[in-house]
Amino acid sequence: MTTAAIRVITLDLDDTLWPCAPVIEAAEEAFYDWLCRHTPRLATVHDLDSLRRHRRALMTDQPEIAHDLGQVRRRSLATLMASFDYSVELAEEAMALFDVHRNRVEPFDDVLPVLRGWSTRFRLIALTNGTANPEATPLRGLFERRLTAAEAGAAKPHPALFQCALAHAGCTPSECLHVGDDPWMDIEAARALGVKAVWVNRDERPWPSELAPPVLTVRDLHQLDDWLGGGGEPAW
Repeated sequence: MTTAAIRVITLDLDDTLWPCAPVIEAAEEAFYDWLCRHTPRLATVHDLDSLRRHRRALMTDQPEIAHDLGQVRRRSLATLMASFDYSVELAEEAMALFDVHRNRVEPFDDVLPVLRGWSTRFRLIALTNGTANPEATPLRGLFERRLTAAEAGAAKPHPALFQCALAHAGCTPSECLHVGDDPWMDIEAARALGVKAVWVNRDERPWPSELAPPVLTVRDLHQLDDWLGGGGEPAW
């Protein structure tokens, strides 16, 4: 397959570069422990499950912010804090603590060595529906830009994040490669814009039968690095 040389690689974060679930679990536990100590009236009534239900209800009631997970969490917490006569400042303290723990990620073993090499050959842009910030993780300094659903105004699989990346980089879709773990939000969404997309399938999941197969499936970034070769020209 003939393709222009790749200049830009966009990468999903959660579950592509690090496991997401344990990070969120630890962040929410630390967050709730803080609530128990600083807002006991709220914590007596609400556990983590009811806090999640409140956020989901907020997303339904205010769909215009549903793509902005940080705003949803902040607005939900501020509303609950106010209902128990706690200050907005306390809500911001709680969210700051959550954000610190949200960024305590442990990248998969292949990620750091590969991204360090790529950062000297490609422009790397992080695309995320979530709130993780690579600059607050062990990946600091490797991405030239992080783009979020909050900034783009829509979450993947909406094309807005990919369009923002192309505009930021000043490149054509054929000069960009997207790397992600989700068949719909990463692979199908990227290739709908003409961006080639590689599926990172770390746990041998089946590919959805209703989608055309990806141009390439890899088990880790080392395998993709081998495919890209030393000159930045994909080997597919």
